[in-house]
Amino acid sequence: MSTSDLRYHHGDLQRALLDAADALLAERGSAALSLREVARRAGVSHNAPYHHFPDRIAVMKGLAERHMQRLLDRQKRAAQQESDPDRRLRAVAGAYIDYALDQPAGFGIVFDPEICVPGAPTAEMGLLIAENEALIAEVVADRLGDADPAMHEAAAQGAWALVHGLSQLIATGHLPRAAAETAIDGLSALLAAPGAAPVSQDPSPGD
Repeated sequence: MSTSDLRYHHGDLQRALLDAADALLAERGSAALSLREVARRAGVSHNAPYHHFPDRIAVMKGLAERHMQRLLDRQKRAAQQESDPDRRLRAVAGAYIDYALDQPAGFGIVFDPEICVPGAPTAEMGLLIAENEALIAEVVADRLGDADPAMHEAAAQGAWALVHGLSQLIATGHLPRAAAETAIDGLSALLAAPGAAPVSQDPSPGD
């Protein structure tokens, strides 16, 4: 191990390599990621990454876990700031979309089927996915109120699909960011419990 590698205490090298890989991902996209380039950016020997990552895919999986955790944390913070079910749903949906727009490359690898293999995620990613699904299900169930519990799972999946699709369409320029507000209005109205007040609208001038 080179002198530059020894700068890192135990456990710091892995984080430094992921930091370097994350910076490369944001600047140049996933195509620029190689173990040699990650090592160069981190300022360590070209062999150093192999202490933690056997190949490029392992680095990508580490980045996907990092961005999934950050996506989850942003939604959690949004949920904690609201107690009203309608506003909470909107806040979580907005946080999801904002993360996709703020971190397009990181968001993209979270859902890359070659990195996060459907049905076979890493152990860490599996836990994060389950926690994210539970948060979405909780927010949707709150908005549904006393609706038939049998609806909850399907409604949660539908809400996630809508928000994820909006995120991708906005990130790729096919829809403006403002389109998300209209779509989330519709989602919240559809999920409103029977007998609940309609989604509030700002009064028009002169009302």
